[in-house]
Amino acid sequence: MYAKKIIAAVTLAVTLIPGAHAGDAPPLNLPIAAGPFRSTMDSLTNYSCPDWFRDAKFGIWAHWGPQAVPMEGDWYARKMYQQGSADYKDHLARWGHPSTNGWKDIIPLWKAEKWEPEKLIELYKKAGAKYFVSMGTHHDDFFLWNSPLHQWNAVNYGPHRDVVGEWQKAARKNGLPFGVSEHLGASFTWFQDAHKSDHTGPLAGVPYDGANSNNWELYHFPAGPGDTGWYSKNPRWQQQWYDEIKELVDNYHPDLLYSDGGVAFGNEVGLSQIANLYNDSLEYNHGRLAVYNCKQPSDGRWVQDYERGVNGGINPHPWQTDTSIGDWFYNRHWKYQPLSWTVTMLVDIVSKNGNLLLNVVLRPDGTLDPEVETMLHQLADWTAVNGEAIYGTRPWLVYGEGPVQVKGGAFKENFKYTGKDIRFTTRGKTLYAIALGWPEDGKLVIKSLAQTGEATQNQIKKIELLGHRGRLNFTQTTDGLTVELPSEKMSDLTCALRITGRNLKPAPLPAKPAVVTPDANGRLTFAAADATLHGANLKLEEQGGTPDIGYWDDAAAWVSWSAQVNKPGTYQVSTTIATANGDAEFLVGMGDQTLPAKVPQTAGWDKFSTIDLGTLEIKTAGGITASVRAKDAANWKALNLNSVCLTPLAR
Repeated sequence: MYAKKIIAAVTLAVTLIPGAHAGDAPPLNLPIAAGPFRSTMDSLTNYSCPDWFRDAKFGIWAHWGPQAVPMEGDWYARKMYQQGSADYKDHLARWGHPSTNGWKDIIPLWKAEKWEPEKLIELYKKAGAKYFVSMGTHHDDFFLWNSPLHQWNAVNYGPHRDVVGEWQKAARKNGLPFGVSEHLGASFTWFQDAHKSDHTGPLAGVPYDGANSNNWELYHFPAGPGDTGWYSKNPRWQQQWYDEIKELVDNYHPDLLYSDGGVAFGNEVGLSQIANLYNDSLEYNHGRLAVYNCKQPSDGRWVQDYERGVNGGINPHPWQTDTSIGDWFYNRHWKYQPLSWTVTMLVDIVSKNGNLLLNVVLRPDGTLDPEVETMLHQLADWTAVNGEAIYGTRPWLVYGEGPVQVKGGAFKENFKYTGKDIRFTTRGKTLYAIALGWPEDGKLVIKSLAQTGEATQNQIKKIELLGHRGRLNFTQTTDGLTVELPSEKMSDLTCALRITGRNLKPAPLPAKPAVVTPDANGRLTFAAADATLHGANLKLEEQGGTPDIGYWDDAAAWVSWSAQVNKPGTYQVSTTIATANGDAEFLVGMGDQTLPAKVPQTAGWDKFSTIDLGTLEIKTAGGITASVRAKDAANWKALNLNSVCLTPLAR
């Protein structure tokens, strides 16, 4: 083990040579722990998600580190180098100009002086968490573990404690599987703003502290021309990432490793890390396989993760939502999500074969706000009653029913459920029906359990309300199963039934596709979150705090919406879009009408601009299909699309 660390340290020293370029890189060195898995997609098809993860359903995440210090939320370490941003102004007022007082000077202020990991883990376990995940490193390149490869770590700076190690000890003391998140893969390009300078004002042109080569172990050396993607193209940085994350895996042997993106660098580098994790877990965790999370479909090779979103239906392969009760890092301006939000998210996700990984926001000193502690105690009360419908369950033949139609994807999580929205889970022959609220009329109607033409289908033997000992009356017709609830409301959060019977299969329900309708002024807004995506790589993501359709590098891909037009007429067409490519061209389609569009380059992939495209005439009212697609496949230029709007022009 010691010899391997020496080799990795030498490799890292090479990567930090000032001005290093991809063309100077030696061949990649990607050692993998001995075991059955190799760094190929074919080899990883032999992976099977372990039962510990499938049974757990709910984990808590400490997305916590020095970026909590300013109390201004996520991505502070980058935004403080973006002149004009709120975080730049905040940093300037409190700590000085980033040419001299930069991120390196904030890190030592993170003391974690009141952090008690054992007490927190005990509270999380009582609240219902079945696994725990620690931040390992965020995009700010600061490591929370004791790393011989990287001096910018929590043992050398800030708390002077092995944060990952202490979280791990507390989790395992409480019998919880332990995971670590790594966001390092994106750090190399993410942190390049620290190399820039003000473009206006008295210090215009004076480089920020990231441009100083003495600081490049933290801020990285300058990226090469065109190296601006989420994952760098530079093999030196790919090797550095591999060595450092392998160190984390080899020394801490986590049960779960989360990467903030797709498979890192989209090549053998990322696949090798996955294989190393799986092989390591088999050796050090007594044959219990680890879980790898990333934001890329896997066909079962790993567990796909949706950031602040959900799967649209039941996925045959286990998946995970990662989200937060507030901002990702402590934000003094944000309000926390209510307990009902957490509970309904959890129930919806579990019904679709997923897990919920919830960030419980910590203050810089390592404590919780009082309202967060209260929420966790209330969650403990809920799980004590309803946990049997969650933990260790599996999906039914359908995930649920109800008026709220959930369309899956990242950054889709704020749904206004009611007692008419129902989700299903199973345990053996027992079916659970969980209403996402208490029905206002005291009756729970389950259309999926209606009588059908098949005499033996949906024969109900017994229905029980979790947390209630009394008998429940019910009737069953071709319209559904109607259950009379106790006169006294037991919960504002959910209403969970335990149902036993014979041949319980869902009765067919009519589909209700989402339709974009005009607002009070007749305006139609075709938002990214409402689109149907046609293309393997298209994804709903978030850039600069704005949902968008991204990864649009395939000219054959396109997006569509269903809409209802109330009045024919001429409409002004505009789009909100971001692109680093100049003169991106596409076609906006509305029924049988099309409008050619060309948009200029914006300030970056996360810098959205609203641009007028011209006018388009819709000749007849009624249902239409709206679309956006490439104008010319040969000259297609990628873009991030937030929305297309049609505003009626006065006649």
